[in-house]
Amino acid sequence: MSLIPQLLREIYQPFNSTGAALAPVDWKETPEAHVLKADLPGLKKEEVKVEVEDGGKILQISGERAVEKSEEENKDEKWHRVERPRGGFQRRFHLPANAKTDEVKASMEDGVLTVTIPKQEIKKPEVKTIEIVTN
Repeated sequence: MSLIPQLLREIYQPFNSTGAALAPVDWKETPEAHVLKADLPGLKKEEVKVEVEDGGKILQISGERAVEKSEEENKDEKWHRVERPRGGFQRRFHLPANAKTDEVKASMEDGVLTVTIPKQEIKKPEVKTIEIVTN
């Protein structure tokens, strides 16, 4: 599988209107965990999905910001400006090797999604020195 499409997605993802513009994310690392916070104003937790895929290597946050019924139904109203983004969004993050992806937790309060990914200690590979003998 080629890495080029994946690299291009990562490079251009900040400019993807269905991603960063609809769901800006902050990611910080603490000694215990990786913590991501996404601003999702107006969304309910039922409208948002948090998934770990590709064997725990990718965290995906996705959802749908629907058009309000009042915007569709009343034909007597004339809209002068519609700036609040609508539609689907998707954000994907490559998780580091120390992420405990089987213990990911997510919560949502006041339009802010918080995803906490605990960290595990990465064991350094054991190095065995081989004695060189003369023949």
